[in-house]
Amino acid sequence: MRIRTDFLVIGSGIAGLAFALKAAAHGKVTVVAKSAVEETNTRYAQGGIAAVMYDPDTFEKHVHDTLIAGDGFCNEEVVRMVVSEAPERIAELIEEGVEFDKRPDGLFDLGKEGAHSEYRILHHKDNTGGMIQHTLVRNARRHPNITILENHFAIEIITQHHLGEQNITRAKTDIQCYGAYVADLKGNKVITILSPVTLMATGGAGSVYQTTTNPEIATGDGIAMVYRAKGLVENMEFVQFHPTSLYNPGARPQFLITEALRGYGAILINSAGEKFMNRYDQRGSLAPRDIVARAIDNEMKTRGEDYVYLDCTHLDAAGLREHFPNIYEHCLRLGIDITMNMIPVVPAAHYLCGGIKVDMSGRSSIDRLYAIGECSSTGLHGANRLASNSLIEAVVYAHRSAIDAVSRFRSIRLEERVPDWNYEGTSHNEEMVLITQSYREVQSIMSNYVGIVRSDLRLQRALSRLEIIYRETEDLYKKSYISARLCELRNMINVGYLIIKMASKRHESLGLHYSIDYPRRKGTEF
Repeated sequence: MRIRTDFLVIGSGIAGLAFALKAAAHGKVTVVAKSAVEETNTRYAQGGIAAVMYDPDTFEKHVHDTLIAGDGFCNEEVVRMVVSEAPERIAELIEEGVEFDKRPDGLFDLGKEGAHSEYRILHHKDNTGGMIQHTLVRNARRHPNITILENHFAIEIITQHHLGEQNITRAKTDIQCYGAYVADLKGNKVITILSPVTLMATGGAGSVYQTTTNPEIATGDGIAMVYRAKGLVENMEFVQFHPTSLYNPGARPQFLITEALRGYGAILINSAGEKFMNRYDQRGSLAPRDIVARAIDNEMKTRGEDYVYLDCTHLDAAGLREHFPNIYEHCLRLGIDITMNMIPVVPAAHYLCGGIKVDMSGRSSIDRLYAIGECSSTGLHGANRLASNSLIEAVVYAHRSAIDAVSRFRSIRLEERVPDWNYEGTSHNEEMVLITQSYREVQSIMSNYVGIVRSDLRLQRALSRLEIIYRETEDLYKKSYISARLCELRNMINVGYLIIKMASKRHESLGLHYSIDYPRRKGTEF
């Protein structure tokens, strides 16, 4: 089966759907979602979306905060572009129907999060991502030019390799994307989707780790596909661990305790009742995420504890329930009344700052292929993401990539020589236990050796273990029919490899990459 479309969008979060809604005004859009269209990382984003709205905030302050949080590793031109375009994109979200909380005087009720110098976080209670996702899905379903393929898994992007061309390398500058092979998971068939423009918006890779705030579908699929197609991928060593996920062993994903709660006045406390963060950073509980996560990790290891506490019992109870209803209700179901009880929290893999290398229009190194959202590396986040900068990055790049793609898609001819998927030599895989066990092993390797604190020895051990699983999985993949679980495992291994290799090459501690073998780049102590 073949599908021909003007714009192929792989991923259905804020980045993919914001692009789809803009592109749909100019042509037919096909959106591929590997599960339900609503199940994305966007849906789980609690805190909000950062933008300069009122005095005394300024673009310069937002730029400065982003550069500081990114440990000086950001692309300042990109930072200034995103920050300056943010208010316009916020206005467009509101036009789409997104509702942000307002004060009685009609102004937006802006929040403040770690490493922000001003109140600039627009939010919808503590479920901002869910509100945005719901709104964009509703609008996409109603649009006559948008077709949504749910429960469809993108296996590979199509390039000259599939036309028989050999010796395609990352140094090659004329690789082209013709579309993608997509598995219909319910129909048990692989569809060839041809398009002059393909957009990768597949989100992050938190499921590579045992403990993550991401949904299980966050397996780095887009990054792995582009890497296998010889596209450029960068900065994968910078994995952000959110400092405060709810400690609840066995839960997956880990329930996020938004940073906005600390912005509201909650304080981190260890098992001895000490407000420990000021020992690590003068900004205390509102220091950048990399510093807070390492501090918590150090407190837990020093004291032999499994978690620390987030204390908001000193805050107004009615205000807590009003501003953070989802956190209040979720914790209450577990017997924790956050107005009276401290919340046990632990760091969890949360956001990937690296990914598919793109320019300021979202173009990747592969012609006709764009990448936006968490799967991309734009230069905005540098070595550590400033809280709530991810959603605004997604809509800014959706806008810019849509403008660029619309300007050129009509001049690009579809590549009809692409062969359909080859099923030859494959059979049904009856050894699901092999996939499940390898899944767990990958997550264990990454969590134990490539987590918040790293070393050369740990990274080398991780690479050795992962290479064994890689060989076993590739052998299984060649013999088996396509399944989502097997493809996800294969992608997780690719992503884990990239994180390890890039971490091994960085001989300094910088932002989210912290090695006991190398000092911090700026010579700071923690």
